Amino acid sequence: MTGRILTWLLAAALPGAAAAAGDPATGRLRANTCNVCHGANGMGATPDAPHLAGQPAIYLAAQLRAFRSGARKHEVMNVMAKPLSDEDIEHLAAWYASFQIEVKVP
Repeated sequence: MTGRILTWLLAAALPGAAAAAGDPATGRLRANTCNVCHGANGMGATPDAPHLAGQPAIYLAAQLRAFRSGARKHEVMNVMAKPLSDEDIEHLAAWYASFQIEVKVP
């Protein structure tokens, strides 16, 4: 719950962050190339690919923009993110954020 509140506060504080909402259905179509490493269900399919499902859209969008600009370095992700438009990024972020994750305490 605290993470959701923090995400909402960050979105409210950043100009245009809340207004730039993507469409999950469009993101799902655009995510075909992401599925190879991050899995069709957003759960990393390779040992070095993080799970994207259920992550906050604001976080996912920020990371994709950082990969695109080169501010965040990753040999594969820098290449994959380079051609993405801001609109593509918002749609992808909305798609992965739309997944509902259930956590069970052991």
